[in-house]
Amino acid sequence: MTIQELLDNAATKYNQPYFIESDPISIPHRFSALQDKEITGFWAAMLAWGQRKTIIQSANRLVELMDNAPYDFIINHEERDRERFLDFKHRTFQATDTLWFLTFFQEYYRKNTSLETAFSRHLSPEDTTVEAALRGFHRDFFDHEWAPDRTRKHIATPDRGSSCKRLNMFLRWMVRKDNAGVDFGLWNNIRPDQLLIPLDVHVQRVAQKLGLLQREQSDWRAVLELTDTLRQFDPNDPVRYDFALFGMGVMSGK
Repeated sequence: MTIQELLDNAATKYNQPYFIESDPISIPHRFSALQDKEITGFWAAMLAWGQRKTIIQSANRLVELMDNAPYDFIINHEERDRERFLDFKHRTFQATDTLWFLTFFQEYYRKNTSLETAFSRHLSPEDTTVEAALRGFHRDFFDHEWAPDRTRKHIATPDRGSSCKRLNMFLRWMVRKDNAGVDFGLWNNIRPDQLLIPLDVHVQRVAQKLGLLQREQSDWRAVLELTDTLRQFDPNDPVRYDFALFGMGVMSGK
């Protein structure tokens, strides 16, 4: 079996509805409206470090705090409604970070229909990757005199050499289009071929074992290297192999 056959088979095996239940993507799958999926998907992705069970519990807690109606809450909540979030935390994600997310979301959605624009407006059709979108989004997210410095560690940017794993995962959820039922494919102004691999420890380990990635560091250069390698197998949708690499690393016993 060739490497491509191995990857294709694994991608098909794990890119299935059963994948959803134990993954943070299960949070936005609870909703049908675009904005609800975006808000809960973004927040779940930004909390996605640590055990997946704990990530899902924390994200579900946030949904409860937003009265199980995220978009309506974001648009209409008042300052006093934020008090309920003061005790929320997930690992190093604390109340200060939570309150800034609420501020950003409310200001943004009162002026824009979809979170896609926050990323896509920084891209041109000539861009081969979403790098410019990630850089621009980070600038915009903190473009306010009240933006807390401590929250910057929760929103990655290529400017710091970060792998931007959580942002790349969120973009995969929103952009990739297929009939498997896992990713949403709701956004149309970012192309699947521009997406970059969400590089976590499992993906990196399997990729190195298969000879797909030579770089040792888990950083932005490693993301570009691995995605370039995966484009050789599928230039139009290289990030579909995230299912293969992650699945072989985490779910191979299932």
